[in-house]
Amino acid sequence: EASMENTNITEFVLHGLTQDSTVAKVCFLLFLLFYTTIIFGNLLIIVTIRTCEQLNSPMYFFLSYLSFVDISYSTVSAPKLIHDLLVEEKTISFVGCMAQLFGTHFFGCSEIFLLMAMAYDRCIAICKPLHYTSIMSRRTCRSLVAASGLGGFVHSLVQTLLVLQLPFCGPNNRIDHYFCEVHPLLALACADTYTISVGVGVCSGVVSLACFLVLAVSYTVILVSLRTHSPKGRLKALYTCTSHITVVVLFFGPCIFVYMRRSTTFPADKVVSVFYTIVTPMLNPFIYALRNQEVKKRMKTLCSRAVKRS
Repeated sequence: EASMENTNITEFVLHGLTQDSTVAKVCFLLFLLFYTTIIFGNLLIIVTIRTCEQLNSPMYFFLSYLSFVDISYSTVSAPKLIHDLLVEEKTISFVGCMAQLFGTHFFGCSEIFLLMAMAYDRCIAICKPLHYTSIMSRRTCRSLVAASGLGGFVHSLVQTLLVLQLPFCGPNNRIDHYFCEVHPLLALACADTYTISVGVGVCSGVVSLACFLVLAVSYTVILVSLRTHSPKGRLKALYTCTSHITVVVLFFGPCIFVYMRRSTTFPADKVVSVFYTIVTPMLNPFIYALRNQEVKKRMKTLCSRAVKRS
């Protein structure tokens, strides 16, 4: 039986990122700039890829969906964080908290699986170039994107249901974080959370670590296979893979740190969470677009057309 019937708390109070008003104002401007960059940077990538016929390969197909997931992922927590930096009472309803928890894990896990799909695409492109077109068909690409979304949905549903099993009786309803995260929520439950915390560790930490290891093996295979390519082809493939590896390290490092442990919270958790909820989605357009000559070229063409029309 779900414990919502035993839950007396109707809202939570978020501790926030900082209690220093001066630091909060600086963070407000900084994160507002970051979030604006996330929206416009990723939207520019999506529009560029969708409107340019030359960018119709599977790599760009996955990149457009990665940009969409990044926008969605950061939107779950960033606007609330930015708003709360200027107010004293940082409240969120119980339902809103569970929705934020679900959204964070849905888009976060979807991104993990999408990064794996992108690694698979690069692996096929480099290791089996002659069969690439037949293997990575449009149907296969759509299936991989759909599987990423389904995997994210199942993961976040399990994660949210695990938390909903716990009663929150109060009077303490202060979440030591800037958004509704699993570990701080487990600390507020008026019940033994050992079993739930193990489930969270398996559901999030082990999945993150396993996917990271799979990605590490995939890129190792790719780098080894590059020895048979020409120097020019090797350099081009290495350039692309370096972008992917950078994103994987930036995203998975903080995730593994936060989730590969029991329901304990560290002071560094909030800072680490900023990396995978805001910093990485902001850097992705720069890592992928500004290092990719073809995307940069098409972006310039798109922007010049927009300026002429205006």
